[in-house]
Amino acid sequence: MKAIIPAAGIGKRLRPHTYSLPKALLYVAGRPIISHILDEVTKLKVSSVALIVGYKGDMIEAYVRGEYPNVKVDFVYQNERKGIGHAINMTRDVADEGEPLLIILGDTIIQTDLAKIVQSEHNALGVKEVEDPRRFGVAEVGGGLITKLVEKPKNPASNLALVGLYYLSDSSLLFEMLKEQIEKDIRHHGEYQVTDALQMMIDRGASFSPFGIDEWFDCGNADALLETNRKLLEERESAGPVDGSTIIAPSAVDPTATIVNSTIGPHVSIAAGATVSGSTIRDSVIDRGARVENSVLAGSIIGAEAVVIGASGKLNIGDSSEVVVT
Repeated sequence: MKAIIPAAGIGKRLRPHTYSLPKALLYVAGRPIISHILDEVTKLKVSSVALIVGYKGDMIEAYVRGEYPNVKVDFVYQNERKGIGHAINMTRDVADEGEPLLIILGDTIIQTDLAKIVQSEHNALGVKEVEDPRRFGVAEVGGGLITKLVEKPKNPASNLALVGLYYLSDSSLLFEMLKEQIEKDIRHHGEYQVTDALQMMIDRGASFSPFGIDEWFDCGNADALLETNRKLLEERESAGPVDGSTIIAPSAVDPTATIVNSTIGPHVSIAAGATVSGSTIRDSVIDRGARVENSVLAGSIIGAEAVVIGASGKLNIGDSSEVVVT
């Protein structure tokens, strides 16, 4: 079985952080987003992963090659972002058409038992009930199978949102439909949507089962990133004690971070090489190499190598920024 992870997006809603980092490398709950995804995918012992990158893709490639040296990864560069359908179609040379295929979007973190979805009798799509499905692809179900897929419907007939998790027991028809979709220039909101190709498969007689997932975090903006950080930290073992400081669970502190005379947590992630001294921090993400001194922060995201001194309240600052309150 192959796995495909589209991760070529710019992440506009996460600026200023994505000015210097691709969205997939943003730090949350102890490690980058892409790491949360790859850790789950590699548990399935897939034969290879096709990782679709674009914006600052060289940074993603360097990180993955360094952190996952024993995983066979093919990097496919999507320099023109024309939609998820277009991105997946670009992997046909490395995806071995006809083999089982698992697709997980690279900007979402999904909590579910992936082993169960790849054991599905039919093709399967991850779904979750949402209050407002108009922002998502939506699945309509009848007789236990998906009967219709609609991308961002104005008047949704279902509240089952597609979460960006797709399993194809035989990928041949998907690639055939993607090719036809692009040749006929079938677009939705100006892009080639994978939901359109999947609907074309259903129209050809392919069977898709809905697969309910436990949790789904899209990390689409700063508030969503912090919410994801909170939820994921609650699922993992918290950081241990630090002499002279208080660590309130759940929190994640990299072993190479320096914590001095501070209160950290709950729901704080502090990355490698960061330094926090004389500060109180809760519900925040402090990226690698950042320095926070004599500050009281909550609901904040501090970029890599940033410096914060004497601040109080909520901050959202990018890499190598400096905030000094005198």
